[in-house]
Amino acid sequence: MATGSMIHTFTVQWADMDRGVYEDFTLRVARHPSETDAYMLTRLLAYCMEYEEGIAFSEGISSTQEPPVFVRDLTGQITAWIEVGAPDAERLHHGSKLADRVAVYTHRDPARLMTTWSGKRIHRAQDVVVRSFDPGFIDAAVAAIERRNVVTLSLTESELYLDLNQTTLQSTVHEHRIE
Repeated sequence: MATGSMIHTFTVQWADMDRGVYEDFTLRVARHPSETDAYMLTRLLAYCMEYEEGIAFSEGISSTQEPPVFVRDLTGQITAWIEVGAPDAERLHHGSKLADRVAVYTHRDPARLMTTWSGKRIHRAQDVVVRSFDPGFIDAAVAAIERRNVVTLSLTESELYLDLNQTTLQSTVHEHRIE
C-alpha cells in the first residue's frame, strides 16, 4: 500500500511592508511522500510572499499542468505562475506564455539552477524572477517544522523575518534574473 500525503497546518501572520500586505490565514499543506520538507517550506514561503487575491496551491506533484503555486483572476485565467525548487526550462517557457508574471522560489543554489536553463528557450526569460534565501536558512527552518505550526513572517526591504514555532530566523531574499 502506498503512503499518502502528510498534512501540515500552518497558522500564519504575514506582514509584507514592501507591498503593504498584512494578512492572517491558516493553510493546510499536503506534503507528498516524494516531497522534501525543504521543498514544502519553500512552497509555503512562495505562497506567503506572493500572497494576493486568487492565490492557491496546485494539486501537488501529480499536477503537471499547473505550477506549485499560482494566482487566478476572477475569470479563472492564471495571472501568476510560481514555481518552486528547480523547474526545467520547458515549464518556465510554458508558464511564461500563459501568465503575465513568472517567479521561481528555490531552496537550491540559484547560480547552478540558472546554469541548467542556459541556452534553452524560455519565453520572456528576462522577466522571470528567481528568488533564493541565505545559505542554511531553509535547513534551519525545516528543523522547526511540526504537524501544527505557528508562523509569523515579515518582509521589509528584502529582509525576511521568520518565527516558526518559536524558532526565530532571518534571511535576505535574493533576486536573480535569467540572462
